Amino acid sequence: MFGPNNLVSNAGLVFVATLLGRPLGAAIFGPIADRFGRTQMTKIALAGIALTTFLIALVPGYSVLGGGTLFIIVGLRFLGGVFLGGEYTSAVPLAMEWSVPRRRGLASGLIMWMSPWANATIAGIVLVLLSTFTPEMYSVWGWRVPFLLGAALAAAMLVYYRFVVLDSLTWTQAVKKANPLKEIFVGPQRRALLQVFVLMSGLWLMTDMAIPVVTGELQVASHLSAQSISFTMLCATVVSAVAMLTAGQLSTVMGRRTFFMCFGVLAAVVAPVTFLAIFHTNGLPIIVLLVVALQVVTVSGYGPVGAYLAERFPAAVRSSGYGVGYSLSIVLPALYPYYLPTLQAALGQQTAIAALLSLGGVLVFIGGFTGPETNKISYLT
Repeated sequence: MFGPNNLVSNAGLVFVATLLGRPLGAAIFGPIADRFGRTQMTKIALAGIALTTFLIALVPGYSVLGGGTLFIIVGLRFLGGVFLGGEYTSAVPLAMEWSVPRRRGLASGLIMWMSPWANATIAGIVLVLLSTFTPEMYSVWGWRVPFLLGAALAAAMLVYYRFVVLDSLTWTQAVKKANPLKEIFVGPQRRALLQVFVLMSGLWLMTDMAIPVVTGELQVASHLSAQSISFTMLCATVVSAVAMLTAGQLSTVMGRRTFFMCFGVLAAVVAPVTFLAIFHTNGLPIIVLLVVALQVVTVSGYGPVGAYLAERFPAAVRSSGYGVGYSLSIVLPALYPYYLPTLQAALGQQTAIAALLSLGGVLVFIGGFTGPETNKISYLT
């Protein structure tokens, strides 16, 4: 698709494009969803996701367009990121507004656990395609199948929202704000946005260290085969999904502020120790258990996020606050390829990663500590 040169950097551009699109989409769609309805914005976002994903499946390869292939895919991924940021901004607050308080944490966990399940599903689909097609068939058109499936799923959800989902009474009865972004950046909700940004930056930082970085380190520092590494990460993904669901419900029982404070301390202490232990042991079963444990004490913290971020902002600016807080905080942690090598040169290859894991836990604790106990108050009303 991208030609024979600079494969890694070109592929990286695709991820960066999506990354930059998401906070922009949140900033665009959030205020509109707050003023004109979350359901309508969700439908527009889903239509955009379906269209951009479908068009990627149709892009001719490098042999036809040359460098134009990369240009088109990066552009479509950027637009897809904009619509994806808009979909998170609109749909998740809508789901939380429709959830009764005692089940809001569980509903949040069910939403958030779909991310690791999606990763596992994608890995399974690609494995089947690679096992079914020849390399030539896969490189020409087999890789397009997941994009076609993704477009179909987005279209199906669009139909569902069109005929089934309505805006909540919480939104329809709220007094609308003329400029929701101003409210969250320089207005009364600026402190809530800063607090959410700190908390989510910690979660994203731990995610980057516990998934892509750990995968890369296993490839370099362990003696595991590619198949063993894939099996290890698949096991960790499945367990972390269940842990996310559990964390969502747990936050309702113990309080979301208390949950994030406790989880931050746990992650800051246990995550770096677990990470370092992975590379000081032998045997696949032990490594699998340690990688599973690492993801449980890092990425499972997303379980209550859907509920907590929605509860932190009043209905008039909820989509704007949720979307910007969730998506903008992705950026700095995701730039780790640019600052992690410098830290590794100073602290050591794996010690630097352990330090960033601990920092992520500290940020989660600070984010939880500086915020209110949302589910002990009458929020989302």
